[in-house]
Amino acid sequence: MIIRSKAPLRLGLAGGGTDIAAYYNVYGGNVLNATVDMYAYCVIEPADNGKIVFDAPDLDVIEEYDSEERLKTTNVLALHSGVYNRVTADYNERRQLSFTMTTYSDAPAGSGLGSSSTMVVAIIKAFVEWLNLPLGEYDIASLAYKIEREDLKLAGGKQDQYAATFGGFNFMEFYDDERVIVNPLRLKRWIRNELEASLVLYYTGVSRESGRIIDQQIENTNKKNKISVENMHELKRQAVFMKEALLKGELKKFSACLEKGWLAKRQIADTITNPFIDGLYQYAMDNGAESAKISGAGGGGFMMLYCDPRKRVNLIRALKKKDGVVLTPSFTEIGTQGWTIH
Repeated sequence: MIIRSKAPLRLGLAGGGTDIAAYYNVYGGNVLNATVDMYAYCVIEPADNGKIVFDAPDLDVIEEYDSEERLKTTNVLALHSGVYNRVTADYNERRQLSFTMTTYSDAPAGSGLGSSSTMVVAIIKAFVEWLNLPLGEYDIASLAYKIEREDLKLAGGKQDQYAATFGGFNFMEFYDDERVIVNPLRLKRWIRNELEASLVLYYTGVSRESGRIIDQQIENTNKKNKISVENMHELKRQAVFMKEALLKGELKKFSACLEKGWLAKRQIADTITNPFIDGLYQYAMDNGAESAKISGAGGGGFMMLYCDPRKRVNLIRALKKKDGVVLTPSFTEIGTQGWTIH
């Protein structure tokens, strides 16, 4: 028997940063995101040899343990151990398991596409499939968040876990009582097609440590830094405006929201942008892009660019002269999935 799962990566379209607890616990957060056809994958092969093996070929890391109730989480593959520990403690009556788990992702860690949280969701979904756990979408997303933020003490927001679990275009609301509302957007097909035809993803080749950037954002929010907090409010407003623009098919307004969101985001913490990103942004504008933003916390990873579809080929050609990687992903409507091969 082999258990497989996958979960889609996401593009943060607007409001990213307002899903940080330091902000939404006080003001409430709004985020608009969409999943794309890039995935994190997990494969579980049950065993009876008293061993647990974590194999991450894309990271070139293999970790092996004796099967125990609880594994250490100070290793490279802490996410894997963290999920295992929660599952055995909360859903398997602390009974140890034996298996080989193989994981890999279409995007590197630090890409800004929510790859770490998406991997956690994929791993949880594999355990749900294997052990027939009674977990719905909100349960899986909430569990993924708790594993990362509470158990492993990793800094970050809350949108990625819900995007990977639910899939599609979603407008998300975050509140101080840990309440999350995911509102799926029913976009007309032509709007989705037009958006796909207008977007380009460019991987800068610079993987960044999002935790450091988020720590600064949290510090600025807790200290009620006026510039930082006011720009967070602007990010939240732009998420609402962008949602309305998308539902109505007003793509010029979508582009304007993308631009305003980036201008606000770069004011939240001084680590979000740098001369390299600013130079790349200007280069893209000079070669056909109308608006752009860094996806995720900032500092590197993927840049999302919006352009007139007629200028897309020229923009891609110009970007390919740089050292990064150009992608033209499609949107996906389905969230995490799990299946068993007998």
